[in-house]
Order: sequence, then C-alpha cells, then structure tokens
Amino acid sequence: MKVVIVDYGMGNLRSISSALSYIGVDDIVVSSSYLDLSKADKLILPGVGSFKNAMSQIKLKMLNVYLNEIVIVKRKPILGICLGMQLMGLSSTEESYTEGLKFVNGTVTKFDETLMTVPHVGFNQIRIQDNLKLFEGISDNSDFYFTHSFRMLSNEKLNQSECDYNGNFIASFEVGHIAGVQFHPELSQHNGLKLLKNFIKNF
Repeated sequence: MKVVIVDYGMGNLRSISSALSYIGVDDIVVSSSYLDLSKADKLILPGVGSFKNAMSQIKLKMLNVYLNEIVIVKRKPILGICLGMQLMGLSSTEESYTEGLKFVNGTVTKFDETLMTVPHVGFNQIRIQDNLKLFEGISDNSDFYFTHSFRMLSNEKLNQSECDYNGNFIASFEVGHIAGVQFHPELSQHNGLKLLKNFIKNF
C-alpha cells in the first residue's frame, strides 16, 4: 500500500507520516512530483496556514493540474486534512477571495469573531451520520482535535459529519472517493488513528 502525502510546502507532513507509520502503512512518500502522485494507492492532502498562499504554491508546482487528473479523471482516493480539506472546496474568503480545487461544492468563510473565540482550538465532539466510511467503529459524539479560524459550509449534503461551534459547520465529508476532515486525525489520539485506518481500508 503506497500512500503519498502531497507536499506543496505547507503542512504538518512529519506528524501525518508518523501516524501512518504507526498504523502500519509501510510505503509512505512525501512528494509533489506527478510520477509519485500517479503511483499512489491513496493520497493525503495536508495543510496548515493560509488558503491563498496554499493555492499559490499548489499552482506554482502544477499540483492543481496533477491532482485534477489523478483524483477527478483517474479517481484516486484522497483525504484532505484541515486546510487540505478546505482546499478541495470551491473557494475561500481568507485574505481575499480565492478559488480552490473545486472537487466538492463547499465554500470556506471565517467564524464570526463577535460570537465566539477565534481560532477554534482543542478537542470538540462531532455528530456522525450512520454509514460514514471514515467513522466505521467510531461512536457518535466522539472527540477530535481542531485548530482553525475558517470553516466549510455547503448548500448541498456532502455525506458529512458536523461540529457545533456556535453553529454547525462541516467537520468531514465523503463524496465518493474524495474525503476531507477539518480536524487533525494525527493529533486526535485513538479516534484519529482509527479514522486514518478507515481511510486506508475503506476508500
């Protein structure tokens, strides 16, 4: 099983790689090359930082073109984590309006700082629908670790779990072979490791 972590210069690559190794993945590659991405059995799109900067780096490295071919045309399974999940949406208003990879119909906007503390940091419960592949064997209202100031919303149902932080936002989605989580599974202890195992097994 070859898992390639997409390297566009922003993201907690080492902690994700360590978590994958811990759950038994024996072939982990961190790369931005088309050749490596095309040979992957699964892809992980990580991310920490600014949506605008991330998309600039992705385009600079031609990763938007590579990922569109590999994920959308060839239907390679992918998991976006935190900013990586947001990047797979339509757009974000972080810094200024910026288009995303457009893999799913979600838009990213900032939490209302007049209503809650921003960023949203720490463990929080999520509401899990039945039959979500990422959460096989994980109980409803389980805790996962979040750290973010922007959240994804959608006018469509994206086969999602939700978190309540003075209002619901998308904590995860599963759209066919494309999955995303707003939280950090690699920092979410047992639940997070189980979720990573489920991605490897079920997608």
